[in-house]
Amino acid sequence: MKPFLLAMLIALAATHSRAELTASDLAHADKLRAAGLASPLAYELVTSLTDIGPRMAGTAADERAVAWGVERLKRLGFSNVRAEPFTMTAWRRGPGSAQVTAPNPQPLAMAALGNSVSTPAEGIEAEIAYYPDFEALKADTGDRARGRIVFIDQKTQRQRFGATYGNAVRARTQGASEAAKRGALAVVIRSISTDHDRFPHTGSVNYDKAAPKIPAVAVSIPDADLVARLAAAGPVRLRVAVATETDVPVTSHNVIGEVPGSDLAQEIVLIGGHLDSWDLGTGAIDDGAGVAITVAAAKVILDAGIKPRRTIRVVMFGNEENGLDGSRSYGARYKDVAHQLVGESDFGAGRPWRVSSRVLPGALPVVAQIAKALAPLDIAAGDNAADTGPDANYLKTRYRWPVVHPDQDGHDYFDYHHTANDTLDKIDPATLRPNIAAWAVIAWLAAQSDVAFGPLAEATK
Repeated sequence: MKPFLLAMLIALAATHSRAELTASDLAHADKLRAAGLASPLAYELVTSLTDIGPRMAGTAADERAVAWGVERLKRLGFSNVRAEPFTMTAWRRGPGSAQVTAPNPQPLAMAALGNSVSTPAEGIEAEIAYYPDFEALKADTGDRARGRIVFIDQKTQRQRFGATYGNAVRARTQGASEAAKRGALAVVIRSISTDHDRFPHTGSVNYDKAAPKIPAVAVSIPDADLVARLAAAGPVRLRVAVATETDVPVTSHNVIGEVPGSDLAQEIVLIGGHLDSWDLGTGAIDDGAGVAITVAAAKVILDAGIKPRRTIRVVMFGNEENGLDGSRSYGARYKDVAHQLVGESDFGAGRPWRVSSRVLPGALPVVAQIAKALAPLDIAAGDNAADTGPDANYLKTRYRWPVVHPDQDGHDYFDYHHTANDTLDKIDPATLRPNIAAWAVIAWLAAQSDVAFGPLAEATK
């Protein structure tokens, strides 16, 4: 649905012959919005969570974060608080380095990509095969990459809502296997990022079972620019060395708390974020902010003292970063439970500017009413083609559970994403509050609606 059509529904909702949401529900949403704007809780929570440090799934810090989540939800007064375990295989980063060895020796700021296999202890040194982007590598049917280190110089364009990330990130997720299919010894990529700092960005590699596994690393943007300049002038040799552990069996957890519902308590409105982070930074924007925002939003509803019709469930997902194991475990456990909405805040701490949805057509008048309730926050009505955070998006895709999502301004999100620079100072406490308000309004009105938002028309495996 085009944005202007959804905007028209806002006007139609006011005169619609059937009230999808009651006047009292809408009035209560106004109170929740005001309470969210006054709440300092999200910043308090994200500060406390980042003080734990990096939270790679399956590590001791992950265990501390799970304990933190359980303790905080209980202290805040949520019901049915629990940590639900799941098994997974973890990846461990060891020492790593990358250098230009010719035409002139110099070190590069690098980070091994998640799931990367190790190099030999002495490293791998070879001439590079330069590709300006991932598509150029995929289009190569020759032997240029054979026996070389493939270098993918994929650019990521800065956008408010991060739409270019999905295309750019293929260089990271698929680049190693595509290079291996062409006989490469290793792959080095330009960080999937929009910054100009000398911080390399990590993130997962998805190895294709049909290709050999080769080491995969990212270099910072200034270093990628250096390699590109050198490659334009003549042959370049790199040396890469990484030591990693792969397929380590571990247990992690989803942390859950609830605001119990009333007459429709068996149906779930799910909001949340992911508790884990990469190991380089403290996971402030990815995704301490999302955990803090959604917990604070549910707390606003809890403190208002009026029971929602549906149960509002806050989920802190485990291992989003390197496998979505938490959302897969959640889906397997709750696949037969009706979910009115699944939403995940996982795009930093920027101000929300648009509300989008993925609901049944019959629920669009309710979404229009939600959009009208969010308009005082300067949040515009979006379309009905929404995605949400990766865990909730997996659940939407796999189980046909619907989405209503406040889209955040993420113009600088990929400056810090997956880096050592993802730290608390990147968060403006003032922008957390409209996020709390938005999620509180969305969760409350979704819980109150007479209209089912889903299940959606089709699912994909």
